[in-house]
Amino acid sequence: MGFMDTLQKESSYSTASGNSYQYVVLQVTLKEKFIGTGSGNLTELENVINEQAAKGYRLHTITTANGGSKGLMGGDRIQATMVFEKVN
Repeated sequence: MGFMDTLQKESSYSTASGNSYQYVVLQVTLKEKFIGTGSGNLTELENVINEQAAKGYRLHTITTANGGSKGLMGGDRIQATMVFEKVN
């Protein structure tokens, strides 16, 4: 596994949601951009929210926690935990 594969893996999210649950909890790791400030993968967060909306869920709650720095030039990590509620 190469350096870029490791970076990709560290920025993954859970795909545990199913269509039969009333609530789904997912977590996305946001990583700092390689150059500059801000998150380098906000589109991943947006995709998670849109995927759940397509399954009939709405975002109920979102919290964030600082995950600290990881590795060489890794930058900060922010864990975004989201609770989605099934829309009836």
